[in-house]
Amino acid sequence: MSYLSIEGGALLHGELTIQGSKNSVLPVLAATILARGVCRIENCPHLRDVDASIAILRHLGCRVRRDGTALEVDTAPMARCDIPDELMREMRSSVIFLGAILARQGEAVLSYPGGCELGPRPIDLHLAALRELGAEITEVGGELRCKAKCLRGTDLTLAIPSVGATENAILAACGAEGTSVIYNAAREPEIVDLQALLRSMGARVSGAGGSIITVEGGAPLHGCTHRVIGDRIVCATYLCAAAAAGGEVRFTGVDYRAVSTVALALAESGCEVRSEADAVSLRSAGALRSVRPVRTAPYPGFPTDAQPVLMAALLKSEGCTVFVENIFENRYRHVDELSRMGAEIRVAGRVAVVNGVRALHGAAVKCTDLRGGAALVIAGLSAEGTTRVTELTHIDRGYDAIERDLAALGARIRRETT
Repeated sequence: MSYLSIEGGALLHGELTIQGSKNSVLPVLAATILARGVCRIENCPHLRDVDASIAILRHLGCRVRRDGTALEVDTAPMARCDIPDELMREMRSSVIFLGAILARQGEAVLSYPGGCELGPRPIDLHLAALRELGAEITEVGGELRCKAKCLRGTDLTLAIPSVGATENAILAACGAEGTSVIYNAAREPEIVDLQALLRSMGARVSGAGGSIITVEGGAPLHGCTHRVIGDRIVCATYLCAAAAAGGEVRFTGVDYRAVSTVALALAESGCEVRSEADAVSLRSAGALRSVRPVRTAPYPGFPTDAQPVLMAALLKSEGCTVFVENIFENRYRHVDELSRMGAEIRVAGRVAVVNGVRALHGAAVKCTDLRGGAALVIAGLSAEGTTRVTELTHIDRGYDAIERDLAALGARIRRETT
């Protein structure tokens, strides 16, 4: 079993290039199915979720080769339309393959996806969008069977701006006849990145970044080279780590606008934050103060994935900070583990109240989910003594060697195996 050993008290200093975005590379890999050729995906991080996506592509008959931080994906030999249960259970984002497989093969067979247990994340919106495009979907013994002899463009309105449903609708619409217009679409930067890839493949997609996306289906698609955007949540995590531990850092390879809500909260807490075209810098004395209530919301609101890491940064702040989680109902599973380290947090439903404490102490804690695990690491950096973090499979789903990055900034952190 692997675990992270963290000795708190070290200041963070230096510069780091942020890894490619997990939430971008997964739909990008699914989209390569539409190319029927070779795509080179650059800035692709080494993550468990990426490995799961590669396994799905290979099961479908595609050829995948890693070249450093790039993946070369040849989807020309794809022959299957099914994803077995064991691969679907590896990650929640496995459902993003549904729209692409359906558009390519005319049918798809898969089970319900796995991933972090953050509360209900139904795929009803995904299925409703595909049905609007002409898919026939039935459930047999927990298995989804989808068929569409011919997908047809249409106007569809999402009940909520779901990122995954927006991505699935875009991918399926690329293979449909006619024009599709997606209303109330999610606006995340990762969807803009997906659009950039599809346009490089020859697709006629426009509007990403806004709430209305138009897809003119039927265009012949081809292979291309695409560079994945920097991971805004990883950047937010490391900004919060530096804020909590103290020091001065600079992160490159990420659009400041994508982390602006987190940066503004950290500036309010007493940090000095500076933005550049493709970088963000932070200076912190380590003594933070509470901030106004933090309410998670779809982009461009405060990201739910950054809520746990900001909470961890403010555990020793002066005053009281209120968090309101509006996306996932089980997003506070990390609170009990933080309490083991001396944090004072009260939770009532979707609200968590953090009362800053004078000191945290190292403890043996375990990751409950991906971002909750990152929060434990941040707490360990600002705690007295040694913190031991276990259940690292969660962290490894979204961070390409978090211990390497933080150690490069001066943190006393290492991965060990028992």
